[in-house]
Amino acid sequence: MTDAVIQITQENHIYTLTIHRPEALNALNKLVFNELEAFFTTHANDPEIKGVIITGAGEKAFVAGADIKEFSSLNADQGMMLSKRGQDIFFLIERFHVPVIAAVNGFALGGGCELAMACHLRIASQSARFGQPEVNLGLIPGYGGSQRLPQLIGKAKAMELLLTGNMVSAEEAFRLGLVNEITDSGNVLNRCREIIQIISTKAPLAIKETIRILENPGLNNSQGYEDEHITFGNLLVTEDSREGASAFAEKRKPSFLGK
Repeated sequence: MTDAVIQITQENHIYTLTIHRPEALNALNKLVFNELEAFFTTHANDPEIKGVIITGAGEKAFVAGADIKEFSSLNADQGMMLSKRGQDIFFLIERFHVPVIAAVNGFALGGGCELAMACHLRIASQSARFGQPEVNLGLIPGYGGSQRLPQLIGKAKAMELLLTGNMVSAEEAFRLGLVNEITDSGNVLNRCREIIQIISTKAPLAIKETIRILENPGLNNSQGYEDEHITFGNLLVTEDSREGASAFAEKRKPSFLGK
């Protein structure tokens, strides 16, 4: 597809999605959203896929934000629809059945920070910068940032960053819990692949259910605990659970089948 703005590569069942709009610092536009939606919809039930890495082309930016030029002619209803579409596509990422890791190089601002937060893990280069500067445009985050940021770093600090629009360094993002790990810029993708390879050795059903239950909005109330004990019981009688127990007793590596 010659007009594609996301370059997709695959190695050992690990897909790398590179948002390739370097002239716009990889800003999110309709084409990027369309291609993200197409990928995560197409692979929603792919049993072979081990994981996905999302990154941005070049060293300057992961995604520097949304493409503001697309906002200027919208009315309120169209703005609501744009926001809802972005949220829905990021839900596809957040609820994907295998790990999705953001490999963050350079700026992850506005919609770029929101995209990174929709991923299950975030590995950052030392040059990464994070922020939600929407107040500088008279706006609030529109793709889930007002909800995911306090979940990750706490309400008080999220309130500060959302009200000031300030950026934070990779080191500060790591300290706050926004980033899982910092590594050298040339090693970010390799580190993401290493993490996915580790996770791919675990029981596929358990991985899928762990992702689902942690993204469940009932996590912090009684519904979340109920979901946990039901899921635990259902997994206990799977073939993978039996294999895991046998392998532990026999002091060998388990061979999981996703059943």
